Amino acid sequence: MNLSRRGLLAASTAATAMPLFGARAQKRPSLKIGVLTDLAGPYQDIVGPVAVDCVRQAVADFGVSDKGFDVEVVIADHQNKPDVGATITRQWYDRDGVDIVMEGGSSAVALAVSAVAKEKNKPYINSGGATSDLSGTLCNAQTIHWTYDTYMLGKSTGGAMVKAGGDSWFFITADYAFGHALTRDVSGFVEAGGGKVLGKVATPFPATTDFSAYLLQAQASGAKVIGLANAGSDTINCIKQAKEFGIKATLGGLLVFLSDIHSLGLEVAQGLVLTESFYWDLNDRTRAFSERLKSRSPARRAGMAQAGCYSSALHYLKAAMAIGPAQLKALDGAGVIAQLKKMPTDDDVFGAGSIRADGRKLHPSHLFRVKKPSESKGPWDYYNLVSTTPIDQAFRPIGEGNCPLVKA
Repeated sequence: MNLSRRGLLAASTAATAMPLFGARAQKRPSLKIGVLTDLAGPYQDIVGPVAVDCVRQAVADFGVSDKGFDVEVVIADHQNKPDVGATITRQWYDRDGVDIVMEGGSSAVALAVSAVAKEKNKPYINSGGATSDLSGTLCNAQTIHWTYDTYMLGKSTGGAMVKAGGDSWFFITADYAFGHALTRDVSGFVEAGGGKVLGKVATPFPATTDFSAYLLQAQASGAKVIGLANAGSDTINCIKQAKEFGIKATLGGLLVFLSDIHSLGLEVAQGLVLTESFYWDLNDRTRAFSERLKSRSPARRAGMAQAGCYSSALHYLKAAMAIGPAQLKALDGAGVIAQLKKMPTDDDVFGAGSIRADGRKLHPSHLFRVKKPSESKGPWDYYNLVSTTPIDQAFRPIGEGNCPLVKA
């Protein structure tokens, strides 16, 4: 009997898959994760390629190949433009079969993507965006805010600096959702602690590289603290230029990442106080995760936003295992997020935690002081732990966010 090549393949597949006559092989379930991030812009070192590596590390650590389903990770660059981020998200949901979108900072992009997730009723987990509005007035049933937010940063860093005597502030604010939310939240803690806000200036984002005029304006205000309500290369440029101009006021780096300290060097950054929810050398579990990540990212250590991508991807995969990947895939966005909220979180990045009804992921935050060059044992050994804010105090109380998902 003559068989075509196609017939042989079909016969072989059927024979190996099921011995029953006429049975067809069952296709393995597959989930597609879209990582939307800044691959080449001012936040590429905060999230970017290492964030993608962290998602892939979560897939590897979970061992999906042994769990009976497959995972595909796709990536795209939102260019820090909300319209670009929204367009990519729609295309992923509508045309490309992406099951969940992750990362998505900056804040302006995150809010745009969250709005699309709500419109399409598809799940979204943000790690890089900071605005606390994602779990506040602009929360929705399709979005989880994972790693940190402006309230957490304001309470930890801003509150600590006021207690240390920094009771008058001037803000240099990135002119978009994140910068304004951070200025708002930190100002609240400054004033609650008896301090005063003497002024603020908004700087175009991402078009500003020369901050000298803004720094001189801040110094002229007489403020003891210049609050840097920006991030990434903007923060790095501010700190470097402040040193060049001999600015005497204390610099309040309100969102500073490990990669920023690496770029600045300890000679410039020493003594800076900052808040992160993850540090690679914090404990045995964070060190174990960081050691595993070396195979994908040998030259860099993950910061909190990147590590948050690992944590959120791992939790999503645990949910797929708990109810079945096909069942998770069949749920709408609100259903997926509801399943994620039901399950306690636990991983080598943040330890044990949970997800609130308003979509706020809960875990401790940590206040660090940057080491002197003489204290560091080598590259990436940059932080001394000052204090830890426990899980039940690190983020805004659920009743104060005005999230429409939370019943009064």
